Amino acid sequence: MIYRFRVILDNDTEDDIFRDIEIRETDSLEDLHNAVTQSFGFDGLEMASFYISNDDWEQGEEISMFDVSEGANSVRLMNETSLNSVVHEAQTKLIYVYDFLSMWTFFVELAEIVDEAEGTDYPNLMFVHGQIPDTAPEKAFEAENFDDDFNEFDDDIDVDDYEDLDFDENWN
Repeated sequence: MIYRFRVILDNDTEDDIFRDIEIRETDSLEDLHNAVTQSFGFDGLEMASFYISNDDWEQGEEISMFDVSEGANSVRLMNETSLNSVVHEAQTKLIYVYDFLSMWTFFVELAEIVDEAEGTDYPNLMFVHGQIPDTAPEKAFEAENFDDDFNEFDDDIDVDDYEDLDFDENWN
């Protein structure tokens, strides 16, 4: 079977920017990663991750390009994870983040499952809408129950007053 995904750039502009991609259900998330980066004109050399998402686009389990956990916790990897093991009729949404310095963020949604068409090479870029901007859209991060009066430096400590600090300033 063939999965048809709509991949939408998360941006705050008036223009929608998205790509429609067809890919085999048995292909890996790494194959989808390559199709997304190519369709948006990225070189594909930056770190990236997929996150399983719910219907409210809340970020869930990470599936990474590389295991950087240093053995602490096992991480699912893109090249070892087939699409049909994480995406199906009941679980249709993923969040894709490319280049963790720029934080290009995309909403990936399974739109349709169809039969494979003879003579079609997969992955297949079906439709392109909108031009990707030169830089990633800035994110407005919001925290629940955030106190607007919070000041991390409001602790009544005078950093220039060495007498009250508990260390020997001539320690070396």
